[in-house]
Amino acid sequence: MNAYAALDAGRPRPHATYAKAFRALFWRDLLVWRQDAIMFLIKVLSQPVLLTFTFAFVLPKVGNGVGGSSAYATTLVPGLVAVAIANQGLTSVMMPLLMELTYKDIEDRALAPIPLWSVAVQKIISAGFQGLLSGVVVFPVVMVVHAKGQAPDVHVHNWPLFLAVLILSSMLAASCGLVCGTLLEIQKASTMIVLIVLPMTMFGCVYYSWSALRSIEWLQYAVLINPVVYMSEGMRAALTPQLGHMPIWAVLGVLTLAVAAVGTFACHRFVRRIQS
Repeated sequence: MNAYAALDAGRPRPHATYAKAFRALFWRDLLVWRQDAIMFLIKVLSQPVLLTFTFAFVLPKVGNGVGGSSAYATTLVPGLVAVAIANQGLTSVMMPLLMELTYKDIEDRALAPIPLWSVAVQKIISAGFQGLLSGVVVFPVVMVVHAKGQAPDVHVHNWPLFLAVLILSSMLAASCGLVCGTLLEIQKASTMIVLIVLPMTMFGCVYYSWSALRSIEWLQYAVLINPVVYMSEGMRAALTPQLGHMPIWAVLGVLTLAVAAVGTFACHRFVRRIQS
C-alpha cells in the first residue's frame, strides 16, 4: 500500500498540469506580441496622437471654439484611455482567433491538457493584458502633445477605482472580442469594425461626458447599451472627478456584471465553436 502511495505521489497532479499548460499558452501569446511590439505601439498611439494633436494643439492655434482648450483636453483624456483599451482588447483576441479558426491553427491549443473553456479564459486574459497596456501607453502621449498652456488637468485621484476600472475594462473588451471572433467569419471582420467599433467609439462618451448628453435625453439613455460609456465614465471618475461623471456604483456594477456575463458567454461560444 505504501509503495502504491509513493508511486502516486510522484505523478503530476491534474491542477499542476493545467497551470503549467495555461502558463505556456500565455507566454506563447506574450512572445508573439513582443515580436510585433513596434506595430502594437503604432496601432495604440496613432489614434490618441491624432486626436490630441487636433483638439489640444491645432484648434487652440487656429482659434476654433470647438474643443481647443485645456478643459476640453481634460475631458478627452479619460475617453482616449477607454477607447484605446476597448479597441486593443477587442481586436487583439478577435483577429487572431478568426485567423486560427479559418486556417485550422487552433488545434494546438485545443489539444493542450486543459479544458477548452480555460483556453478561452487564457485568451481573454492575454488580450486583456494588451488592452491594459494600451490604456497606460496613452498617458505619456496626452501629457506631451498639446499647445502651450493647453495641458490637460489629469491626475489619478482614486487609485483603487482607477485600477478596478482599468482591469474590468480590459477584461470586458477582451471578452467582447472573443464573442465576436466566435460569431463572425473572417470575411465579415471589416464590416464588423465599421458597423460596431466605429459607432461604439463615437457614442462611447469619448469626446464628451455622459452628463453632457442631458440636453439629448433619448440619446443619453440609448448609449447606456455601449460598454465604452462605462469605461470612459469610470476613467473620468478616477482621473477627473472635478468634471461631471456617471455614479461610481453604476460604473463598477455594470462593468463587473458585464465581465461575468460576457466572459461566460464567450467561453461557452468558444467551446461550441471548437467542438463543431
